[in-house]
Amino acid sequence: MVQQWLDEQQQRTWRAWLAVTELLPRALDAQLQRDAGLTHPAYVVLAMLSEAPDRSRRMSDLARVANQSQSRLSHTVARLEERGWVRREKATEDRRGNLAVLTDAGQDVVSRVAPGHVTAVREGLFAALTPEQTELLEVALTAVLERLDPDATLRVPEAG
Repeated sequence: MVQQWLDEQQQRTWRAWLAVTELLPRALDAQLQRDAGLTHPAYVVLAMLSEAPDRSRRMSDLARVANQSQSRLSHTVARLEERGWVRREKATEDRRGNLAVLTDAGQDVVSRVAPGHVTAVREGLFAALTPEQTELLEVALTAVLERLDPDATLRVPEAG
């Protein structure tokens, strides 16, 4: 069997992807740490709750949309509970599942931190791209996402 290596362009693209996926989260974490003492994964949990009806989600759903394992999400929510930003409740429909609920204090944090986070995302990613490159990046990432998650069960639902 002949080994099929990446061609030169694929290799450059792959290495650029690896660097971006390391450096962009690091920059976002730095902004969130500076502005609120939060990690990016914790902010994502708060943001996903802020966008949910009644500012609550089942823990299993929250793990999916926040792209965290159940175990990691449990630890993240525990830290957010300690700060008074999230609370856990039993699901009223079946009393078996647990909900994570964003408190008013947690909503205040999201409202305060979101503008700086948007600026960090814009500066870290979109400022380097033309509108045409942004469109091409969306097309490319959507194609990869369709391959990785063809039934759309792993991805965050589109806002709006």
